[in-house]
Amino acid sequence: MVKAALQVVVGLGNPGAEYEQTRHNVGFMVLDRLAARYGCQFRKGTGQFLVARHNLDAHPFLMIKPTTYMNLSGLAVRQVVDYYKIQDYRQLLIVLDDLNLPFGQLRLRKQGSDGGQKGLRSILQALGTEEVPRLRIGIGNGYSDASRFVLSPFSSKEKKVLPLILETAADAVEVTLTQGIETAMNRYNRNVLEEPNQGG
Repeated sequence: MVKAALQVVVGLGNPGAEYEQTRHNVGFMVLDRLAARYGCQFRKGTGQFLVARHNLDAHPFLMIKPTTYMNLSGLAVRQVVDYYKIQDYRQLLIVLDDLNLPFGQLRLRKQGSDGGQKGLRSILQALGTEEVPRLRIGIGNGYSDASRFVLSPFSSKEKKVLPLILETAADAVEVTLTQGIETAMNRYNRNVLEEPNQGG
């Protein structure tokens, strides 16, 4: 039996209590949901990141939270790739916020540009390729100052449905790990807050 390759899920965010509930930390929030599901604890990794490990249906994977701050996420991911000897970047999945997507929108992609997200930009530069799978989570696009918006907390109205978004994003990660990104894209590339059959 062929041993399953180690997969790595990287959630993006900023370390520190003052950033915990901000829009920019939605990647961390999804990993926290997954860790809670599995009863995993994050510990200090061999580098600028926190790590938790789990086996999901015989698929071993790591959950990584960079401690470099968002704009330097590539430093941590490079350390992870080197330490765990990840040569195929299709084994990675970056989970991040996207202010260009409507609130609640999930968008899995196998590759592509950074779309202006500085954490993803740092990662793509550090790895020297755009062929890195990612799960973008829409945080809304009603802003005048992008920098201030991403570091602001969700509104009280948004907080009521945020658990649904995070749980669905966590489901999308699980399906990506166990059934592949194509299956996950077909199932989860939608707005979580809209009925799946809405619009015919």
